[in-house]
Amino acid sequence: MIRVALTGNIASGKSTVAALFRRWGATVIDADQLVREVQRPGTPALTAIARRFGQQVLLPDGSLDRAVLRRAVLADRAARRDLEAIVHPAVQRLREQREAAAASQGATLVVHDIPLLFEALDPAAFDAVVLVDAPEPVRLARLVTDRGMPEAEARALIAMQMPAAEKKRWRGGDPARGPLVIENDGDEAGLEQRTREVWRELGGA
Repeated sequence: MIRVALTGNIASGKSTVAALFRRWGATVIDADQLVREVQRPGTPALTAIARRFGQQVLLPDGSLDRAVLRRAVLADRAARRDLEAIVHPAVQRLREQREAAAASQGATLVVHDIPLLFEALDPAAFDAVVLVDAPEPVRLARLVTDRGMPEAEARALIAMQMPAAEKKRWRGGDPARGPLVIENDGDEAGLEQRTREVWRELGGA
């Protein structure tokens, strides 16, 4: 089984690439979905988040108010580290469970969709790394125009992540190794073509 880490800075188009990989036959394990699962009402993680950040991060139905929590961690680096300490271990356990289930079902290519791969994990732990990138002005426009995010908040989210240029230089201790880069600076047809090329490099049909 080939284990692939798919990553990309916010609004790079990573989710579109993940959807293409899934359509072409990969098993995709989405870190954002895992986060939502471990933060459901009644979970230890959500209880710990409410204890750390206060009841104001909860909606009336007891679910997490993600916008309020996002603003809290954007304004405070220590708060962000506290949140990561609560969420990341729970997500990692669930990721391992999902991968084991995929292996038991005979999956040959598992794609781990992990936005904060370089910030939170060791990319070298995977057989291959795929990095989706788009110019920062394009990503900023997508956040503001497509997602309706205030520009200051969008800029802060972008600044939280390691620059894509640094990720492209990663070699995992092997000069011959590096991420497979998908540049998303054109239209959807071009993105699909570049994604198909990487898919073939990974051994997909």
